[in-house]
Amino acid sequence: MLQLLRLWTLAVCLCLLHFAAGDDQVVLSDNAKLSNETLLWGPYRPNLYFGVRPRIPKSLTTGLLWAKVDNFQDVQNNFRHTCEQHEGMAGYGWDEYDVRLGGRQTIHDAGNKIDITTSFVKIPGGTHGGSWGVRIKGTPREDAPEHLITSMVFYAAMEGFGDLQVANEEDELGVEGTVRMEGSSSELGGFKLEITDGEGNMHPPKRHKSYEAKPLDRSIVASLQVEDVNIWQAKALFFQHMKTEIDEMVSLYGQENAPPPWQIFTIANNIKEGNMHFVQKVFDGAFEFDIMFSSGSAPEPMVAKSITNAIESATESFSDRFSKVLAPKAPFDKSKYRVFAYSMLSNLIGGIGYFYGDALVDRSYAPEYEEENEGFWEETAEARQRQGAVKLEGPAELYTSIPSRPFFPRGFLWDEGFHLVPVADWDMDLTLDIVKSWFNLMDEDGWIGREQILGPEARSKVPPEFQVQYPHYANPPTLFLIFEALIDKLQNPTSFKASTDPLELIRSAHLQNPENAKDYLRSLYPLLKRHYFWFRKTQWGDIKSYDRVAYSMKEAYRWRGRSTTHVLTSGLDDYPRPQPPHPGELHTDLISWMGMMTRSMRRIAETIGDTDDAREFQGYETAIIRNIDDLHWSKKEQTYCDAAIDDYEESIHVCHKGYISIFPFLTGLLPADSPRLGAILDLISDPEELWSPYGIRSLSKSNPNYQTGENYWRSPVWMNINYLAVKALFDLSRSPGPHQQRAIKLYNSLRTNLVENVFKEWERTKFAWEQYNPETGEGQRTQHFTGWTSLVVKIMAMEDLRGGEGVRDEL
Repeated sequence: MLQLLRLWTLAVCLCLLHFAAGDDQVVLSDNAKLSNETLLWGPYRPNLYFGVRPRIPKSLTTGLLWAKVDNFQDVQNNFRHTCEQHEGMAGYGWDEYDVRLGGRQTIHDAGNKIDITTSFVKIPGGTHGGSWGVRIKGTPREDAPEHLITSMVFYAAMEGFGDLQVANEEDELGVEGTVRMEGSSSELGGFKLEITDGEGNMHPPKRHKSYEAKPLDRSIVASLQVEDVNIWQAKALFFQHMKTEIDEMVSLYGQENAPPPWQIFTIANNIKEGNMHFVQKVFDGAFEFDIMFSSGSAPEPMVAKSITNAIESATESFSDRFSKVLAPKAPFDKSKYRVFAYSMLSNLIGGIGYFYGDALVDRSYAPEYEEENEGFWEETAEARQRQGAVKLEGPAELYTSIPSRPFFPRGFLWDEGFHLVPVADWDMDLTLDIVKSWFNLMDEDGWIGREQILGPEARSKVPPEFQVQYPHYANPPTLFLIFEALIDKLQNPTSFKASTDPLELIRSAHLQNPENAKDYLRSLYPLLKRHYFWFRKTQWGDIKSYDRVAYSMKEAYRWRGRSTTHVLTSGLDDYPRPQPPHPGELHTDLISWMGMMTRSMRRIAETIGDTDDAREFQGYETAIIRNIDDLHWSKKEQTYCDAAIDDYEESIHVCHKGYISIFPFLTGLLPADSPRLGAILDLISDPEELWSPYGIRSLSKSNPNYQTGENYWRSPVWMNINYLAVKALFDLSRSPGPHQQRAIKLYNSLRTNLVENVFKEWERTKFAWEQYNPETGEGQRTQHFTGWTSLVVKIMAMEDLRGGEGVRDEL
């Protein structure tokens, strides 16, 4: 670790030596440069089991494929490349991973009877983001045959105007020793890519005459010239090339004397000029080899020892940092929970990807999209069917984490704020970089698409009816949770420690020097205001037309994009809403999100010293909080409800007790002495309503819609909303008042129930899940859902209040 630490220290010091102490603006710029270099490379193709690329459009891209090749029947279905659900995996993911250093991923491929380990590391140095390497290790599983034959394929391709060629001399028998590639691009400069043979690896023996022409103790290398738009289809290209070789072998040797499967399922040795190169290796039993990228501007090239040292350093660094910033607190401070927490955090951060491409957008601004008429959902459905104004826009780029590598490998706006809550504790600079990437997607009106489906590779995972984005559709503004977290840390300097660690100086540059944070907020502030007022303009709700009585005639909100069965824009999809939809309805969750967003804007304005704006946002915030009670509190049901219009054109409450009912509490808009809190806590804690042994249900058990229809948000336990509940209960437990002791009890119970259940299911299935069954606790829907389910790491690191220790001063 000391060697790697010295390299980081040298990199930081060399940059800072050029600038006078106290020149904050220059230091901020320099920190940004250093941060970008440490983040340039990564496994930023999270839809693949393993694929490295830089955060650069149209650049070098790499990937890995493999399969067991001991029979002719299973090969086509057994070749792994993209992460898929239910593909015969006994679990996979990062055991430990730091985006700036690297980490270790283990893939338990039960279908191919092998465990694959990818240990990826980065080495700083030079002026092009440094070098990187990955050690690929295969270990046969317990049920593997004595001779497990595995075909491993690594590919590298250069998009755009760069160059990438195989440096080895062409040999019709294949490449002996290390396969070497050389390349260059304007952003990366010159570089070398080496794929080693490894040591002690075994290969299938000669059992057929075909071995003489293609000995499998050598690497098989094939070069292709591929259009940029097709490079992402590496597996199909590999199969297409391999089929030609298979046909030739069958033609040459005949069906009766065909080569064995491990020999026949190979590509041709064909080194030539191209922009995409496949390297195939065939192993018998366990194996290990390295892939090393050496930047031409680095002080020294990558070697096997570099990878070994960096792997050890990354492991030690990850463990040390985790202990400092996210260590689980009692009762989860046992070793078994630590391994679990390592995995959950690592897969969240290991799911960060870089995406670049065009997107489908409907900018017709059809009058039906205003949703002002009764029956509007039918009109908007017809307007969407016209598709005349749907066009490709962009390209755009996005740096983001993703909800699920196999099922949702793209950016989701409302997911991202939740994703970044634990990441902000781990690496605030990384977090703010991702937030900025999202806001850079904003159009001139202030709209950000709720799903970022950038390019054909991303679209290949999305049904056509969900690909088009609409500029009048909103999504919960959860990124503002991160601005609140940043300001909380700035206002409580004891929440982080000053450090001389060179990497820590990068990770917490905005915390170590508050002026850096203020400059960051100032730079984004115009975009934040534009986004805020876009919400107010497009998602407004009608108060005046229906003689509603409220403190303010302006603060009411309604999600656009409703149908009779869904409000996809709310994020709560099939949660019951008033029926039929009506242009006069008002949504409790949306006004609560607007309250949180307004509070955040007020705090940002205060932080950067814009007192006029802070005063304006304070006025909006007060009005929203008052209107939540005036428009949404039902005295009869003793809960918050959506508002709708009845047959007599009068405003009524439509109450479906569940997450919607507690949203003002979840978003921190109810003070500790609120007269509504007692009923809210009653609803949360009642086993016949929302409470379950596994977390808070999305819909009350007493509701007639419970577990009906799609049952997506009609009973299951969701970690993102439960995190908001845990945080709200914790905040209430710290505030003297009539509900403090009850909040402590509920906080302890809910925190324990959530962690224990997600941990139990992770141990049982080897996966985190999208949601959890409220009756059994079983994980369900999407597997490997390491997006907001990873909030469990944050919950584990929260205070243990058993016995009331955490509120001793208040009591």
